[in-house]
Amino acid sequence: MKTAKRILLGLLGLVMGFVIVLTGSVAIDFAIGGERINVVTNTTIPGQNGGPDVRAYVATPPGDGPFPVVIMIHEFYGLNESIVGKAEGLAQEGYLVIAPDTFRGSTTEWIPRAIYQVITNKPEQVNQDLDSVYAWIEAQPHAAADRVGIVGFCYGGRASLSYSLYNDQLAATVIFYGSPVTDPQVLRSLPGPVLGIFGGADNSIPVENVHAFEAALNQASIPNEIVIYENQPQPS
Repeated sequence: MKTAKRILLGLLGLVMGFVIVLTGSVAIDFAIGGERINVVTNTTIPGQNGGPDVRAYVATPPGDGPFPVVIMIHEFYGLNESIVGKAEGLAQEGYLVIAPDTFRGSTTEWIPRAIYQVITNKPEQVNQDLDSVYAWIEAQPHAAADRVGIVGFCYGGRASLSYSLYNDQLAATVIFYGSPVTDPQVLRSLPGPVLGIFGGADNSIPVENVHAFEAALNQASIPNEIVIYENQPQPS
């Protein structure tokens, strides 16, 4: 009995130590990464309805416009150079791209902090900030405000779907390996067509869920194209 108690206490100590180290690593990453967001943003969008200003990277195509618009939502790491590169690439195809920081100044390469960012930024808060982005788009003379789509990656894929269910003015939704919704009654609220890109070997989103998503979109009469790349995991 005493031996079992010692083992249990030892395991508890290890778990507590791990939690302390993990929490400390998140705090350290936050402390040393406070200026990261400044490197990957070039625009400050005024907050709406009492919300804070939203930092964003805006990529503008050549020409005078008005241009079709894409709101691009980052992964759980936060806004970073990878998203900036994607925004610039899409801008070269003729789209005005706004990549907002939906974590309000927080961005990282450390997975524990990335998870913390998702947990502490609620969907209602994200939608509030995206409302500010949408209002800003409507005020831009070079933006075609009736042709605004949204695209997101992983966390951002789910966020893009959630915002499309919230804002019925969006023209289209693109989801890259984001967690889907499988209730056709909910999906009927989508204002436009959906493109979904998924990996057949993505351990976080079972293929069965993707098929259920597609079936629910069809049942809800939402135009869609769902593509599953066989044997491909979620990009890291």
